[in-house]
Amino acid sequence: MEIWHNPRCSKSRSAELALGELGAEHTVRRYLEDPPTAAEIEEVLVKLNLEPWDITRLKEPLAKELGLADLPRHRAQWIAVLAANPALIERPIVIHDDGTAAIVRTQEALNALLSRK
Repeated sequence: MEIWHNPRCSKSRSAELALGELGAEHTVRRYLEDPPTAAEIEEVLVKLNLEPWDITRLKEPLAKELGLADLPRHRAQWIAVLAANPALIERPIVIHDDGTAAIVRTQEALNALLSRK
């Protein structure tokens, strides 16, 4: 299992701590220091069953500066924006070994992901 983690984010810290407390084997990817490629973002979007705008932090000042609210919903273009600006990716994302993933901003979301077989 892998968590895309930002240690400055309380939700991300909580999820990473919970994974450890539950004894869930996982690796930590500090995605701001080790940004995902466009291909990796595409893979995660498939696992999440979401579109790139669904995992974009649109309230961030950078999103407003880039005019993302008005950007046409072209998947490849949005993925390129996220790859170039990983701080705009919602966090934390946990990628399960079973090929699924979830944005785990709550303990319930983490529990649901971990209960998958």
